[in-house]
Amino acid sequence: MSTERLKQERSVFIRTYGCQMNVYDSERMIGLLKPLGYDVAPTPDDADLVILNTCHIREKAAEKVYSDLGRLKRLKAAKQKTGGEMSIIVAGCVAQAEGAEITARAPQVDMVIGPQAYHRLPELLARAARERGDVLETDFAVEEKFDRLAARIVDGPSAFLTIQEGCDKFCTFCVVPYTRGPEVSRGVDAIVAEARSLTAQGVREITLLGQNVNAWRGASPAGEVGDIWGLGELCRHLALIDGIERIRFTTSHARDMDDGLIAALGEEEKLMPYLHLPVQAGSDKILKAMNRGHTVDHYRKLIARIRAARPDIAISGDFIVGFPSETSEDFEGTLALVEEIGYASAYSFKYSRRPGTPGAAMPKQVAEDEKEARLARLLVLLEGQRADFNRAMIGKIMPILLEKRGRHEGQLVGRTPYLQSVHVKAPESMLGLIASAHIEGVTPNALAGRLTTDGEAAA
Repeated sequence: MSTERLKQERSVFIRTYGCQMNVYDSERMIGLLKPLGYDVAPTPDDADLVILNTCHIREKAAEKVYSDLGRLKRLKAAKQKTGGEMSIIVAGCVAQAEGAEITARAPQVDMVIGPQAYHRLPELLARAARERGDVLETDFAVEEKFDRLAARIVDGPSAFLTIQEGCDKFCTFCVVPYTRGPEVSRGVDAIVAEARSLTAQGVREITLLGQNVNAWRGASPAGEVGDIWGLGELCRHLALIDGIERIRFTTSHARDMDDGLIAALGEEEKLMPYLHLPVQAGSDKILKAMNRGHTVDHYRKLIARIRAARPDIAISGDFIVGFPSETSEDFEGTLALVEEIGYASAYSFKYSRRPGTPGAAMPKQVAEDEKEARLARLLVLLEGQRADFNRAMIGKIMPILLEKRGRHEGQLVGRTPYLQSVHVKAPESMLGLIASAHIEGVTPNALAGRLTTDGEAAA
């Protein structure tokens, strides 16, 4: 890639794997590349630059990256035969964890960038063009990354906003502390500035992101009450910004749900009644082996306190089945906890051994067929709870944020406060508005609704 070509109009395709943090990071990379003349390409075939923004949480996610790199190798070779060029970058958590392996295993890759180094993308592209060699950049510098990020361009009424990165919890199944580094919180002023920029572009709902988002701590702005704020105080502060109508946050850790945040959930109307609070297992023995730092009873009582503060709240969770030494009795404890709590939605996975984590070296690994059987039982229970929760919406009038066009003519898709998709007939002029919808039915993946008329009451 020559410096001259770098200055010309070019196109970039980004494939994003994994969590919302990666979605956010991909948006920021596009923002960094646009001043260099890059437009977004719809497919890798149309791109001069392809970036794989990767996830390392599970083995299959990492292997999918290598599978995609195989296809890109063939595409890159085909372009070169016709005089074209394609540069390939692997970014994100697989890049951080397996940078040296990627360069050895996939020589078609031109650059490997860790999640705390992508703010240096323009500089690294120029370096690659100048040196015409591979670039490996996996330094940890979270604060510097946030300081140097360019303004974001977003499209739509909802947007992610990263406020915290990294993790200090060191759960024994998780690679995040090794790929994202220690917990770091952005300052209040920087968060507010980005939130105001988003609202100026028409954003009405923001989702605050962090690996442990409720571990966020920051010095209060001058003149505000309290020296150090937690997430509850930050949410109350962001709710004062004109244009912000809805606030969400994810992902939370049970050890960081403090009184201030629980109070804010109960008192701040702009905070949506939906909380993603992973527990992972319903056995104290397994939670200890996972190094979660809480017990089943602690989680149970925490949910009770949250529901007392916000009776209409819906709970979402994460579960891992088949962690090393998990017995049938331990798994039955997980099923019992799910039955007791009742989840509006949840994510559940078979335990996946990640190299370098303590769990990978633990004895008493559970057989794959047993993990499959347990996961199947758990999915039936969780899917039943999700379906029950969705059916309970029928007959209710819900405020929905109309976010995008639907598949059918004259159809828009919005989201309820509980993150459910709702299909309604509405003109495109209503995109970005919050409207009342009467929920009339449930499909496998969404709700069916009708915009209400003045004075209409729920059935």
